[in-house]
Amino acid sequence: MGVPWAQRSASARKVFARASEILGFDLLRLCAEGPASELTRTDVCQPAILATSAACLAALEEEGRIDPGEVHVALGLSLGEYTALHAAGVLGLEDAVKLVRLRGVAMQEASDKVASGMTSVIGISPEEAAEVSAAATKDGGVCVVANLNSPGQVVLSGDKEALARAEAIAAERGFRRSVRLDVAGAFHSPLMEPARRKLEEAIASTEFRKPRFPVIGNVDGKPATDPAVLRKNLVRQLTSPVLFEASLRRAIADGASKFVELSPGRVLCGLVKKIDRTLPREASDGGES
Repeated sequence: MGVPWAQRSASARKVFARASEILGFDLLRLCAEGPASELTRTDVCQPAILATSAACLAALEEEGRIDPGEVHVALGLSLGEYTALHAAGVLGLEDAVKLVRLRGVAMQEASDKVASGMTSVIGISPEEAAEVSAAATKDGGVCVVANLNSPGQVVLSGDKEALARAEAIAAERGFRRSVRLDVAGAFHSPLMEPARRKLEEAIASTEFRKPRFPVIGNVDGKPATDPAVLRKNLVRQLTSPVLFEASLRRAIADGASKFVELSPGRVLCGLVKKIDRTLPREASDGGES
């Protein structure tokens, strides 16, 4: 994860070196060699993904494949909103890494307090997902709609008992495919309130610059350029649904004509394809365009 960029780009290597200094451990070595049990911890995984995306961005700019002056808008899914803010010049690398590290630690701590998780339900509408969540929690527990990623792909988040009830109810109602996600806890749900409070304090003391281009927030699917709004969006994000489909549709409506997904992965290109398969899209790890 990120190793190919570091091997071919001096700019990418500088990103990893600076991130390692901030974190106090060799991040690139951990990405390259693991162990997976360490790399996949929420408090490590989040800064590793951010650093990989920032290194990819630096390499693409170094190679002339991305010109910041030609970027129309930036957006990201959950953690990716921090990458979008960094790309837009709102957050410097040091501040972005520090915030994401704190975010990961706080989310892990909140997850450790309650046995919880997330489930992706395929083929369900947002309204149907809300009905399933309400039915699963009529006698107590937490289960909410956490991610609206693309048509027919909704993620539920909550305590494990409520999630199990929601999966059973979804199956009874004809939604046969539910996939429990490999995450530490119930992200983007009320169970993340302790993490939200800790992150709010850190964000309040972090410099947010005026963006070079608008950043679309997960919480409302709207572009913003006011640093105060961008701060609030990040704080709200931890306990609010991620409106990624709405964010993509807004970018398209505002004139976005091509999407470039930064490493690692190509999941977001797939979500763009589900919304409008005619739009050019490029995964920086070599995916379709």
